[in-house]
Amino acid sequence: MRQRDELEADIGQANLIDKLDDEIEAAIQNDTTIDETEKVAVNKARRGQGRFRRNLEGIEKQCRITGVSDRRLLRASHIKPWRSCDTNHERLDGNNGFLLAPHIDHLFDQGYIGFADNGELLVSSSIAGDQLERLGVGVPSNVGVFNDIQKGYLAYHREHIYRP
Repeated sequence: MRQRDELEADIGQANLIDKLDDEIEAAIQNDTTIDETEKVAVNKARRGQGRFRRNLEGIEKQCRITGVSDRRLLRASHIKPWRSCDTNHERLDGNNGFLLAPHIDHLFDQGYIGFADNGELLVSSSIAGDQLERLGVGVPSNVGVFNDIQKGYLAYHREHIYRP
């Protein structure tokens, strides 16, 4: 029963996120302070394309957890979610992201995993260890160092997204 309730909560959260994303896209399209070229670039970045991914690939070379480096198999994932960014600079900043394998991206976006500033993998108590092992997520794990800008975004993720 608990898993069903969590699943329904996740679906509700996903629907809310989709609605917020649609509202942000509409706001970008209606923003008269942004020229058309930047609107296109920002909206492409939202879809995992364009400038954000290029900026991210200049900083991150592989999934920090799985080690997968084939770009075709990785998602460009924001640390501070797109919908929560205060500026277009934050949305396009390569330091505000990781290249993650799809299942790792899901765990990170939903707050089931996070990272301490020292690179330690943080795992939510709501996920059973055996399930993480089946996904290939070793615990404990250190994923390497982060730069100071990434640490700022990670602080936001730990405070607002990560579920201890």
